Amino acid sequence: MSTTRRTTVVALAVAAGLTALAACGSGGGGKSTDPKTVTLVSHDSFNASKSVLEEFTKQTGYKVNVLKGGDAGKAVNQAILSKENPQGDVFFGIDNTLLSRGLKAGIFSPYQAKGLESVPEELQLDKAEHRVTPVDYGDTCVNYDRAYFAEHKIAPPRTFDDLLKPEYKGLLVTENSATSSPGLAFQLGTIAKYGESGWQDYWKKLKANGVEVVDGWEQAYNERFSGSAAGKGKGDKPLVVSYASSPPVEVLGKKPEPKEAPTGVATGTCFRQTEFAGLLKGAGNEKGGKALLDFLLSKKFQEDVPLQMFVNPARTDAKVPELFTKYGEKIDKPGTVAPEVITENREKWIKQWSSLVLK
Repeated sequence: MSTTRRTTVVALAVAAGLTALAACGSGGGGKSTDPKTVTLVSHDSFNASKSVLEEFTKQTGYKVNVLKGGDAGKAVNQAILSKENPQGDVFFGIDNTLLSRGLKAGIFSPYQAKGLESVPEELQLDKAEHRVTPVDYGDTCVNYDRAYFAEHKIAPPRTFDDLLKPEYKGLLVTENSATSSPGLAFQLGTIAKYGESGWQDYWKKLKANGVEVVDGWEQAYNERFSGSAAGKGKGDKPLVVSYASSPPVEVLGKKPEPKEAPTGVATGTCFRQTEFAGLLKGAGNEKGGKALLDFLLSKKFQEDVPLQMFVNPARTDAKVPELFTKYGEKIDKPGTVAPEVITENREKWIKQWSSLVLK
């Protein structure tokens, strides 16, 4: 999951009290020289409750400075480019679609965070060396605007194949695979579905059916998607690549709560993402960085994750809020591609996708 803004949290933050990070140093200008500050470098989707970050300060004495760097792909690339002089102490937001890029570049130092015994082994993709720690997971899926399909008396799509049907022509917006984590995950979902021999033909057909491509999640969801509360219905695309856990945020703060979220999930279009954090090699505050990694895996932080970043906590013993489970979609059989296969083929697949779709 990473991005990638997978929710409309920004628009609802004031009402719901979600993003009071400034008091904890969010939005700082880079690596801090204060030994009592630990800098977390991340994508734009990172959010945590003010009280949770204050608890970290209370426990450790360290304040958290959050440095956000755009969508996940952009943030990872910047971390690689700046590896000789890292921007901070910990990087959060590299996922299984981009993990090998960061590991190959050598941007992380090994550290085995406390609490890993409560994380399923299938999420621990670097278990042998512990260069990264799994923090959360989610499923990238096509979301749909229920009101649009009800008004037009069209059943919403459910599968990848459905998206090729004429009734959905020109309705879908997705993110660029080369610049966006959910965009790449959606591409990988089609590869999981149609295989090496069939995914390119699928994208040719999807392009012919009018798919729109934008740079990142924020633009796709908040500007182009008609079902986004943050976009106030100004978008004209009733289908968007987002997350199975995006619908709960469209309900957040609404009184009374509706029977169902105003957006739905095409459950046959999903791909599983796991998101990691790691200690940056050359970190100025290595001790503080290790303490922060431990905290990211603590139950306190893990139980804050669902309604802050709208993804599932990595720990199996973390409690998940009712709003998240009631309005989110549980995906039992998401598409997957083995990490080693992604590593071997990712750059080739992205180039092939770009040549097919962007030209």
